[in-house]
Amino acid sequence: MVVPFRIDIAQGDLDDLRRRLEHTRWPSDLDNEDWSYGANSAYLQEVVRYWLEVYDWRAQERAMNEYAHFKTTIDDIPIHFVHERGRGPSPTPIIFTHGYPMTFWDYHKLIRPLTDPAAFGGDPADAFDVIIPSLPGYGFSSPLRTTGVNFERTAELWVTLMRERLGYDRFAAEGGDWGTMVTSAMGHRYPEHLIGVHMTMAAPMEIWGGQPLPGREEFEADEAHHFDENVRAIAEAASHTSGTHILDPQTQAYGLHDSPVAQLAWMTEIRRTWSDCGGDIERRFTKDELITSTMLYWLTETYVTAARYYAEAARKPWKAIDDATPIVRAPTGLALFPREVFVMPRKWNETYYDLRNVSHLPAGGHFSAMEEPQLLAADITDFFRALRGQDQPQA
Repeated sequence: MVVPFRIDIAQGDLDDLRRRLEHTRWPSDLDNEDWSYGANSAYLQEVVRYWLEVYDWRAQERAMNEYAHFKTTIDDIPIHFVHERGRGPSPTPIIFTHGYPMTFWDYHKLIRPLTDPAAFGGDPADAFDVIIPSLPGYGFSSPLRTTGVNFERTAELWVTLMRERLGYDRFAAEGGDWGTMVTSAMGHRYPEHLIGVHMTMAAPMEIWGGQPLPGREEFEADEAHHFDENVRAIAEAASHTSGTHILDPQTQAYGLHDSPVAQLAWMTEIRRTWSDCGGDIERRFTKDELITSTMLYWLTETYVTAARYYAEAARKPWKAIDDATPIVRAPTGLALFPREVFVMPRKWNETYYDLRNVSHLPAGGHFSAMEEPQLLAADITDFFRALRGQDQPQA
């Protein structure tokens, strides 16, 4: 059963949040103007003042509720999603999968350009039906009371959502970060149901079983600089991807679950580090956007289940269903942004995916749907336009 859902946070929860912000116990922060020790205290205090004096959750809530939200339960796992119908002769259904520390709201800037391209100077024939779920245990896809839900299990849930709950036998898929893993897993196991897959990050699903990333020798001469960038970026990402989240996600949860400032610090630091902002985070994200992202975790009490997604991936590594190549068998498009966390070698991409197109975009980082929504929307449209004539989606 699919039921309409409306975001309506209890006022008591907002009052409790305000009390916690007002009584924050700030740590000392020595010689950290460059954020080299982590999130900078002076900037966080500036954001918290804005949070208390200017920020309006109810306005953000109204903006989110302009879209059609729904909830369903699949195998006792609650799933929240946005489902916006396209305005065109035959909209293509597309499911977006976010990552961490993102939320469904990271994709909201794409909804109207993709569902109603004519309103943005495009062709109505390019319209999509847009479906944006919250990952299991993230945001309003909660409370998650089931362990073992990893990206492979999520791929199964998404296929059930699209085919059995929404009636789309064939559909498109897009994702980045965890969305790359979920989308790749769908493209591997269910290619007969995928019109195509589009991703903003290329990455092997086997990495969660301990497979190392490619060495320098696997990059061709004209792309060798990507290896050096990978080394730098992966070192910066270690605290979020290969440490606490995998080994001890519960331990850190006590602090981030209790303190909205701790949640803000954790999420703000990673957005600054992984975006194309040149060290100035507000080149890419407004204070409202940073706070709303934090609120969507803190108000739903989902930091711990979101963080455990890493542990679940590592504890039950992904395995291919056979030895055939390419691994991802659905037609694949890659939109690669210059400040992505890491880049795979060209030959690897050509072997791993049924690769139909690679676009190298001029600006943007790991949070491309928020950083460069126009570039991303255009690339998604162009890629699936070439595939539209091969499928007749059902709704």
